Amino acid sequence: MSNSADSPQAGSSPARMRRFRPVRVLTAAVFALAGLIFFTSFNTAKGTNIRTDASLLKLSDLIQERSHKNGRLDESNATLREDVEALAERDDGSTKAEDDRLAALEGNAGTQKLRGKALTVTLNDAPPNATAKLPGYPEPQPDYLVIHQQDLQAVVNAMWQGGAKGIKVMDQRLISTSAVRCVGNTLILQGRVYSPPYRITAVGDPEKLQRALTASPAIQNYMVYVNVYGLGWKVEEEGAVTLPGYSGTVDLHYAKPVE
Repeated sequence: MSNSADSPQAGSSPARMRRFRPVRVLTAAVFALAGLIFFTSFNTAKGTNIRTDASLLKLSDLIQERSHKNGRLDESNATLREDVEALAERDDGSTKAEDDRLAALEGNAGTQKLRGKALTVTLNDAPPNATAKLPGYPEPQPDYLVIHQQDLQAVVNAMWQGGAKGIKVMDQRLISTSAVRCVGNTLILQGRVYSPPYRITAVGDPEKLQRALTASPAIQNYMVYVNVYGLGWKVEEEGAVTLPGYSGTVDLHYAKPVE
């Protein structure tokens, strides 16, 4: 005699049917979750391989790309400015006295080229394996072996103090709103990024510029690291040099309080 409880044809009890429902619901949930994961992965990848870093632009590469782009825009802006000035000179209705006054203002603002005798200071990091060269000094920390923002600022400030008529850092002319800033081991100047060695060139009386550098307390402190740990320091008289005119924006950007 057959056992009706084990027979496939036997009617299942409500309690047994309820026992199988959680399994079906769990299975459906697993498939739904898998589908969501596949959709999210596809939407994130957008056709790229998200399992490797090869397709991801490194932050340093992005900074260099933006720096080069800013440099090209500066060159384009300088060309357009020269074209505008050439058109304006054809017939702007101004008198010679007004033109002379405008030229003087442009010269003081740093937007025009400047030629004259110059002094160039080059700063560079110390060798990575540097040790203390003089007795009584501790072995260097990594922070001792790199150029800092205050080192660049000390040179620029001393040159202004020495009567510089114009200064360029690397290939850019400084104006009154220029900010010499370092982030990590790189210099960020007017939207462009530079790595050491850093060259700072000032047009002026070379002897006065040299005396101002020597008298600067900040540079005297820097020279201790030059002599002990090998930080780079080089001063050269350049003869006649032409500094480029500033070609960037002159708009002031400042923070505003939240209303």
